[in-house]
Parts: sequence; structure tokens; C-alpha cells
Amino acid sequence: MREIFFISVLFRQPRDFNSNIYQMEIFGPVPSRRLGISLGINNIPHKVCSYSCLYCQVGKGDRIQVERQKFYEPDYLVEKVREALKGITDEKMYPDYLTIVPDGEPTLDVNLGVLIEWLKEFGIPVAVITNSTLLPDEQVRAELMKADWVSVKCDTFNENIWHKLNIPHRSLKLPDILNGIRIFAGEFKGKLVTETMLLKSVNDSDADLRNTADIISTFKPETSFISIPTRPTAFRKAERPEEQTLAMAYGIFSQELKNVELLTGYEGNAFASTGNFRDDILSITAVHPLREDAVMELMKRSNGTEKELTEMIESKQIEKTEYNGEYFYLRKFKRN
Repeated sequence: MREIFFISVLFRQPRDFNSNIYQMEIFGPVPSRRLGISLGINNIPHKVCSYSCLYCQVGKGDRIQVERQKFYEPDYLVEKVREALKGITDEKMYPDYLTIVPDGEPTLDVNLGVLIEWLKEFGIPVAVITNSTLLPDEQVRAELMKADWVSVKCDTFNENIWHKLNIPHRSLKLPDILNGIRIFAGEFKGKLVTETMLLKSVNDSDADLRNTADIISTFKPETSFISIPTRPTAFRKAERPEEQTLAMAYGIFSQELKNVELLTGYEGNAFASTGNFRDDILSITAVHPLREDAVMELMKRSNGTEKELTEMIESKQIEKTEYNGEYFYLRKFKRN
């Protein structure tokens, strides 16, 4: 049986946070539809972001901000990555990427550039998934240049739809973000990809798809991903588009872009296990809601019991919810 490990650690928060302790995960390896096997690095506290997107899989935004600040020490994260890599005994599960993909916006971290540099010592490509909002900042662009693979969010370039779909911080301006992406795309030497999340009757019209594809083509990305929600969303009104609409979107994007891929499937159940079911499910669901069959498989690998699962639900540590005909388990965080 494959042995995969992740590290769950507790961090002291900076003083301007309301609570004293925050759980932070270095999670994985996990299956990634974009990156193969990924070891995730969560460098931002829960839902500290510049957006509160309708479709976010980790819930509504708790703290919407655009100011960068220090969150966690890079050397501490790097050491935990080192421990996680040492614990992987199956070479087939060694990560293809170290992925900075928090449940907030990674570029809000002023230590992002240092973190990327120090992660390079492992000889594994470093990926960053960003919502693009801070790319107008020259310093942010310079730090992201150090990564090997960067995904930029391109859901829409229609101002009205953008406000409805991504619910941005009030100070953000879409033309500035677009200009920041263009500058970054023109200078970045690594692999640049874009991701467009489609929601039914929001950003999936013929006109909006053509506008989005036309603008993305100016970035010359290596791949343009079209995605749909595959896990529970922050807002119930965030619905998946119809299959016919997806086919139309793929056709429109393919006319403008050299490599287009649909992200519409489930990643699989090859999630990490330390042998402690309670710790495993709390860590993974903090950043990655788990489908019920994945929870059952994790339970077997971790020697867990249905009683433990029920206790976590009753104590409101996790929540069971239905989405698109499937049951999912999500981590519940206390609101301050």
C-alpha cells in the first residue's frame, strides 16, 4: 500500500490577529488535475484574501484585504516541507511540484519571494496559484518571477461580471489587474497558465467567453484551463454550467489559444495519511473538501472509525454537505 504523509503544525499568529493559535497545514502529497502529484503549502491564514468568490471551495471570505503582511516564518515552513519529504517512502508519490496554494491569496504574504527561493533547495519545481489581484505591484511580480509555474486567475474581464463573480476588495480595479497580468506574462520565464472558472448564467455567455479568450490570448499562456466547481461552493447560487455550454467554451477558447484543457473531473482519492484519522481529515479538509468515498478510503488507511467521524461532525469540527449529487466533508473554522 502506498504510504503518503503530510505534516500538520500549529503556528503562533501575528499580534494583529484576533485569535492566538491558528492551525496551518503543509498538506499532501495530493493528486492535482494541473500538476500531477503536489505537496501543498498553505502560507496564509484561513480565508485571508482579496476576493470572496462565489465558487470558493473553502467558504466565504473572513478577511478581505489587499495589504501585504507577514504571516508565518519561511524557514519554519521550509523545515516542515523537509520533514514531509523525508517521510515519503514510495518514490512514485514523490511530488512533481511544491505548490503554494493556501486557502487565501498567497501574494498577500510579504515573505513569498523568500519562501520560493528557500523551497528551491529541494530541487523540486515550485508552483504558485494566484488570483492575480496583486500583480499590479512590481514587487509582487518580481517575487513570482522566482517560481517555476504560475497560474493566474482569468474568470472574466467584464467589470460588472467581475464584481458579481469574484466580489473583490473595494480598492481593486480590473484594468489594473489586467495590466499587471500582461506585464508579468511578458517577463515570466517559467510556465504560465491561466484558469477560468465558469458559473452558470454568470460568466458563461458567448460574448463573455469570447472576450475572456481574446484577452487571455495576449498573455500567450502555455495552457489555458477551463474549470467548473467540483466541490461545494461558498455560495449555493454558484452553479455549474451545462455540458453544451462547456463544449461551446472549449470551442471558443480553442479558436484563440494553442492549448486548452477542461478541468471538470474529480482528482481521485490518493490523499495523505499519517495513520491518525482525526488529524488527517482535519488537515486535508481545511484546504481541500473531501468527497465521501475519499473519506471512507482515508478512514481505512488511517485506522479510523465512523464513530470518530460522527464525533467530529457533532462537535462542529467538520461539516457534511451535499453538492451535485455527492456528499462532501469540509473543515469548519470558528468565527471571531
